[in-house]
Amino acid sequence: MLHSVEDSSALDLIVEVLVWLVVELKSEQYLRCILDESQKELCKATTLRSSLPTFTLLGKLADAIPGFADVLVVEHSNLVDHLLIGLTYPNEGIRAAVCYLYGKLYSSPVGTERLSAHFEERLCGLFLSTLGRAQTKELQVNCLGLLKELLKSEHFVSIIMNNSNTEEESENPDFLEGENPLPLVLKRFLLTRDEVLQAASSHCMAAVMVHSPSRYAPAFIHADVPEFLFECLSCNSEILIWSVYSCLLLLTEERLFFSKCHTVYGIESLLRSLRVVLQLNNVELHKQGLLLLTEILQRQPVEIQLFTNIGVCREAIDVLMETVNCPVLEVVVEAVGAVAALLRKDHLSCPPVPYELLQKLLEAVLKRCADFFPLQSSKRHAGDLFAVSQSHPANRNLSRVSHRQGQFLFNTLESFRNACRLAVEFQSDPMAQENAFTAPNSERRDTLSNFSEFLLRICDNLCIPMVVNYLERAVSPSVMEVFISTLNTLFTVVPNMQNKFSKKLEQELSELLQKGLPQLNYTVAESLLLLAETPEPFTLDQSLCSHQHCFILLLYFAYTLGDRFVPEAELFLAVRDFLLLAQDHGDCPPPYILRAALYLLAVCQDKGDALDSRSLCTIRRILDNLPDLSLVYVHCPLLLKFFLQYPELMGRFGHQVLQLWFSWGEHKRTETEEAGLGTSDQLNSTNPLLPILKSNSSILLILLDLVCASSVEVAWKVLMTLRTFLERNEDVPVCDLLRSQFLQILQQLLVESSSASLQANRNLPVLLSLLFLVQLRSKDVRELDSTDFKLLHQVSNLCGKCSPRDTDLLQPSLNFLYWSLHQTTPCSQQRAVAVLLSNVSLLELLQKVLECTWLQSPSSEPACLSPEDALLCSGWLLVASLLLYQHRYNTEVHQTLSLDLTKVLDAVIFRKKKPILLLVSIMQFLRAILRQNFSSLLVIIGQNTAQGAVQPQPSSLQDAALHPLATQQVFSLVVSLQNLLVHVQLQKDLLLSQAVVACLETLVEYLYAKNQDVALHVASQPWHRFLLFTLLHGGQKSLLQPEVLRLMTLFLRYQSSNIISQKDISQILQEAAEANLAELPAATSHALHLFLCQIQSSHCQVEPGAIQTLLEHLLGQRSICVKHQDIVYPLLEMRRHLGCKMGLSAGIAFICMVEVV
Repeated sequence: MLHSVEDSSALDLIVEVLVWLVVELKSEQYLRCILDESQKELCKATTLRSSLPTFTLLGKLADAIPGFADVLVVEHSNLVDHLLIGLTYPNEGIRAAVCYLYGKLYSSPVGTERLSAHFEERLCGLFLSTLGRAQTKELQVNCLGLLKELLKSEHFVSIIMNNSNTEEESENPDFLEGENPLPLVLKRFLLTRDEVLQAASSHCMAAVMVHSPSRYAPAFIHADVPEFLFECLSCNSEILIWSVYSCLLLLTEERLFFSKCHTVYGIESLLRSLRVVLQLNNVELHKQGLLLLTEILQRQPVEIQLFTNIGVCREAIDVLMETVNCPVLEVVVEAVGAVAALLRKDHLSCPPVPYELLQKLLEAVLKRCADFFPLQSSKRHAGDLFAVSQSHPANRNLSRVSHRQGQFLFNTLESFRNACRLAVEFQSDPMAQENAFTAPNSERRDTLSNFSEFLLRICDNLCIPMVVNYLERAVSPSVMEVFISTLNTLFTVVPNMQNKFSKKLEQELSELLQKGLPQLNYTVAESLLLLAETPEPFTLDQSLCSHQHCFILLLYFAYTLGDRFVPEAELFLAVRDFLLLAQDHGDCPPPYILRAALYLLAVCQDKGDALDSRSLCTIRRILDNLPDLSLVYVHCPLLLKFFLQYPELMGRFGHQVLQLWFSWGEHKRTETEEAGLGTSDQLNSTNPLLPILKSNSSILLILLDLVCASSVEVAWKVLMTLRTFLERNEDVPVCDLLRSQFLQILQQLLVESSSASLQANRNLPVLLSLLFLVQLRSKDVRELDSTDFKLLHQVSNLCGKCSPRDTDLLQPSLNFLYWSLHQTTPCSQQRAVAVLLSNVSLLELLQKVLECTWLQSPSSEPACLSPEDALLCSGWLLVASLLLYQHRYNTEVHQTLSLDLTKVLDAVIFRKKKPILLLVSIMQFLRAILRQNFSSLLVIIGQNTAQGAVQPQPSSLQDAALHPLATQQVFSLVVSLQNLLVHVQLQKDLLLSQAVVACLETLVEYLYAKNQDVALHVASQPWHRFLLFTLLHGGQKSLLQPEVLRLMTLFLRYQSSNIISQKDISQILQEAAEANLAELPAATSHALHLFLCQIQSSHCQVEPGAIQTLLEHLLGQRSICVKHQDIVYPLLEMRRHLGCKMGLSAGIAFICMVEVV
C-alpha cells in the first residue's frame, strides 16, 4: 500500500500509522523487516520518484525510535548509497526527504563516526550544491537542519570550510557564484524575509565560528555577512535576534570585523534593536545584546571612529540610560560594563561632546549603585568592623549579597574612573573644551569645565559615601585599589580645586583609612623589615599579608606622586625580598599588588644593584601565572626599561610589554603615570625607547613583529619610533639585521596569504614603508647580496598580486624596487633588472598603473599629490629606469608594455592641473624613450596602440623623418615646455625647471638626429629669447642659474645666434669669474661646467685662458659633488592624521635626487 497510493495526504496517513505501530509494538523483528523491505524497494524502483515514501518513512522512524539510525548505518549501510543518489534527483521533495534522513543519521554518534569518510569523499560537495540551489521551503529547512548537525563536529566544519574557501575559489568570482560556498549560501538565506531561515542561517554561522573564530570568521567577513546580520536585527523575533547577537559576538573576536568598518555600518541597527529588546520580557536576551555592545565598544580600533555623528553617540547614551534603569540587577551590571567601555575619547570626540548627557548617564549609574548601598552607614563598634560571623545562615546570605554588590560597585567605580580619565584627556583637546555650537549670549552648560566640576561633586555626594559604606561591611582590596586610583585621577580633573579637594578628602576619608587600613605604625626601617617578614608556619592569620599589601600600595601611590620617603636602594631590596618570600611560600599576590611591586622595582632600579638570576626567575614565574600582563602594567618609561634591560624578562615578556607601551598611547596617560615619566635623566624625554634601543638593538626584532601583528595605530607608532631611531643613530649597524627579518616576514606573508588577505592586511604597507626607510639609510652605492635579491624577488611578487587600487601597498614597494636599481653597482644592477623584467605579473601591473594616468581626474590643487598620483609617479619613474637599463644591458624581456604616444605627449602638453611631480615623472619617461629613438624591446609605443588599430601613416616627409612623432606634436610639446618654464619661474620650483630643460635638450637631440632642419628651427625660435628674459628677470638677478646655463648651452650647441649673443656669454663668464665657485650648488656647478665646455667646442670669441681657469676650479669642486642629477625620485612619507577615519594618508616628505651614469 505504501508504494501504490499516490494521494499525498493518504500517503502521510499511512506513514504515520506504520511509525505508530512500530513504536507501540516495540519489536526489533518488525523494525528489521521494514528496513529489509525498504532496501528491496529502493533497489527495484524504476524511478527515484517512487522512492519518496520509503525515504519519508525511514526519516520518521529515525526521528521516533532511538537507536534506529545506528541500526541503519551499521546493518543496512547500502541504503546510504541510495540516499546519495536521491540527493542528485531533480525533485526537491525527494531531496528534502533525503536531507531529513541524513540529518537524523548524523545526529547519532555512531552514524557520525561510520559516515565520516562518506561525507568527506562523496557527500560534502553534493550537499553544498543542494543547499545553495534549494528553492522550496521544505528543502531549505531540511538542508539547514542537516548542516546544523554536521557543524557540531569540528572535523566536518573543517571539511566544509575548506571546500568553500580554496585559494582558486577565493580568486574566481564566477566559481564562488556557481559553487555556492558556505558563507555566500548562508548570506543568501539572510536576504530572505523568512525569519525561520534567517535564524537557522545565523545559528549555523555561529556553529562554524565557535570552533575557531580566528580561523573561520574572516571567510564570513569577506563575504560581507556582518552587514546582513545587522540588517536582520530590525525584526521582532527573539530567536532570530538571539542568533544574530551570538553570531556577531563571535565575529568581534576577529579584528577584520572592525577594520572593514562593519561595526560603523551596524551600530545604529544594534542600538535600535536594543531598544526593542528592552521592551521584551527576556533577561538573557537583554544581557546578550548589552554584552555585544560592550565588546564592540571595547574592541573598536582607535583609528576607526565608531560613531560617525553626534546623533548616533547620543542614541547610544540614551539606550544605556534606559538599561541602567532596568529593575533586573544582572542587566544593570552588563549595562554598567557597557558604560565603562563607552567612556573612551575616540567614542566621544565627535563634536560637540555631549557632556550634559554624560553627566546624566553617570549620575544614573551611581544612583543605581547607591540603591544597594544605603548612605547611612551602620554605627558598629570599630573593633567589630570586620568581625562578621559566617556561621549564621543570615550572615551567609549577607556574604553572598555583599559579593554581588561588591562586583557591581567595582564595575561602577571603573566607569567613574574612565569618566575622570576622559576629562583629563579632553583638557589637551581645544575642540572638546566647550560646545562651539552654543548660541551667543546663552548659558553654556555643555562644557568640559562643568563636566569636571560635576565629577568632583558626584564623587563627594555619592561615590565616596558608597565606598565607605561598603568597606565598613566587607574587605575588598580590589575595590580599594580602583577607588584610590580614581581619587588620584580626580586631582587633575579640576587643577584649581586641588587644595580644596584634598582637604575634603582628608575630612571624609580619615575615619575610613583608620578603620579600613591596618595600623601601620612603623618607622621606615621597620616598614622595610615588614616586607621581608614571613608568617608563622601552619597559621591562618592574614594580618601580616594585609599589612604588607597595604604598605606596598601606600608606597606605590606615594612614589607616583613624587614622595620618596623611603630610600630607593633599600626599598628595591625590600620589594625584591617580598616577592622572593611570596614565591617560596607558594603565595601569589593579587595583580594590583604585583603592579605596585613591579613599579617600585622599576623606579628604584637605577639606585640598586641588578637583580640576580634567582630574583628574575621568581618574577618570571609569578608573571607566568597571570592571565594577562596588562593587569600589572603601568605606563611608565622606567617600567619599560626594567623589562627590556634583563634578557630573562625581555625574551618572555618583551613583546607584550612593548605592545602595551605602544597601545597605551599618549592620550591614555593618567596623572599616576605622568608622575613617573620624568624621574630619570637617563631617559629621552620625547621618546624614552630610543636610548633603550641603542643599548640593545635586538629589541628591533620585537618591534618588527609588532608592525606585522598589531593594530594599524600601534604599527604606525612602532614605525615612527624605528624611523627616528634609524635617523638619529647612523652609527648603529642594524640594517643587515632588519633586512633579514623583513625577508622572513614577507616570505611568510606571501606563502600563507592569498591576494585578498594581503590587500586586507593593513599593517603590510607600514612594514613596506619601514623596509624602504631602512634601504634609504644606505646612501652609498653597494653590491647587492643574496638577501637583497630575495627581498627584490618577494617585493616584486607582492606587486604582481596587487591591483592599481592598492596604493598603500604599491607605493612603498615600487619605491623599494626603484631604489634597488639605482643604489648599486653595475653588476648588481644588471642582475636586478633581470629579476624585475622576468616578473610578468609585475610588468602587467605597471601597464595597468600607467594606463591610470589617462583615467585620473585633475586634482583641484596642482601642488597636491594624492596617493593615486604618487603611485603614478613611482610607476612612470620605475618604467623609465627599466627602459634605460634594459637597453644598456640588453636584458631579455618576457612581457612588453604598450603605450599610446599621443596620450603620453598630451599628458605634458595639456597638463590639466597635473601635480608637478607627476609631470616630472612623465617627462623622465619621455626622455628615456626619446634617447632610444622610440625603439625598445620593453616598451612598444605608437600613435594608437589599441588592439587591432591601424597605425596612421605620416602625412609629410617631415613627419616621416620624425616618426612616430608628428611635426605638429613637436611644436606643441616645445610650446608646452616653454610655458612650463615660465610657470616654474613664478612658482620657484627647481625640480620642474631642471626636468623641463632636460626634456627640451633630449627632444632637440632626437630631432637633430632625425631632421636637422626641424631641430635647428626649434632651437632658434625667437620665443626662446623672451623665455631667457623672463627667467633672468623673475626675481633672481644672477645669470648663474642652472636652468639658464643649460638653456644657453643648448642654444650654443645648435648655433642659435639669434637667441644668445656674444654679450650674453661675456656677462656669464664675468659673473662666474667673480663668484665663489666652491659655494655654488651642485646643479649650478654642473650646468656651468657644461656651458664652459660648450664654449670651448663652439670656438666662441672669448679668452681661452679664462675658460680653462674656470674649468680647473670647477673640476676640484665637482669631485666632491653629486654628478649629473638626472632621475628624480619621490619619497612618500605616511603621516598620521588624528581623527581621520582612514587612519593614514599620504603626503610628500622630500625629494631625493639620484644619479644615472
